[in-house]
Amino acid sequence: MSSASPLVGVVPSVIGHRGASGYRPENTLASYELAARLGADRIEPDLVPTRDGVLVLRHESEVTHSTDVATRPEFATRRCTRVVEGREVTGWFTEDLTYAELRSLRAVEPRPHLRPTTTVYDGLYEVPTFVELLELAAQLRAELGRRIVVTAEVKDPSRYAADGFDIAAMVIAELRGLGLDTPDAPVALQCFEAGFLRRLRAEGLTVPLVQLVEDNDAGRAACTPWGLREVSTYAQVLAPSKEMVLPVAADGTLGPATPLVADAHRAGLEVHVWTLRNENSFLPPSLRVGMSDAAPGRALVEHLAFLDAGVDGIFTDHPDTAFEARRLWATGKAVPGARRGGSASGAPAGQPVAS
Repeated sequence: MSSASPLVGVVPSVIGHRGASGYRPENTLASYELAARLGADRIEPDLVPTRDGVLVLRHESEVTHSTDVATRPEFATRRCTRVVEGREVTGWFTEDLTYAELRSLRAVEPRPHLRPTTTVYDGLYEVPTFVELLELAAQLRAELGRRIVVTAEVKDPSRYAADGFDIAAMVIAELRGLGLDTPDAPVALQCFEAGFLRRLRAEGLTVPLVQLVEDNDAGRAACTPWGLREVSTYAQVLAPSKEMVLPVAADGTLGPATPLVADAHRAGLEVHVWTLRNENSFLPPSLRVGMSDAAPGRALVEHLAFLDAGVDGIFTDHPDTAFEARRLWATGKAVPGARRGGSASGAPAGQPVAS
């Protein structure tokens, strides 16, 4: 078991997924600042490298849909095709642009069909660096008087290694340069690649680590009782996709909780589930309102269901929804349509789990 301290206090965490990405273009400083002001305990950026080795914040290194690069004629010749997760992707990639070149771009809303109101901020914000976000989080902690953790996802480190980028060394250097390599630092690192997280531990990094898993063969293997014990030897948190905790039944309703939360807690792991969003497009059919994919549905009910399932944190694009759901959940307020009944984890809901 790692010696790093637990991430969660006495109530489940609200985690601003790419900031408050339901309201501002994702992975911008404006999005992260808004997330903190809406009540997020944690803010979650994605880290990718530039050609000259600067860690910047983008959900993936292909930036066609998250920046205005396609409208910039000076970058037309940089468009290329790369293999990403086994498939060919054509566009513009951060690893082909220097930091100065990327900095000249401006962020845009990548889902304009679902979030048209967010497009009013298109073109306003730069692509920030990891260091800039860490500095912003420190400023927000001082101003707001509460702990705000940066839980950074390292994207595809194996793919970048093939291009000569040692992402582990880059991340470690930046954290140590800012004095943030301590078990109680307001920073955590997460990744889908277990080998990468093990490497961070082997290099002596002491910040909490989060094992991301998706609902595929590898993810399900990691979520067996044996797999969870193995994860607990290097990480403090398991972060599964939401259907691994509350699957959607054939009739479109949320089904009963799986044993995953209880099993993870028995292994000494906390559980942060991803990703909840307000729009119909992302909700179970039974919680959708109206016919538009972009319209808000009964997202509060979904948030409450996961809190009742015993999770220790919720990744959300709408931190205010999660914050209000947590308030209602903690006070036992009745919400129409919400099924209540406490934790399915085998531990009292809202209590910390030893790490």
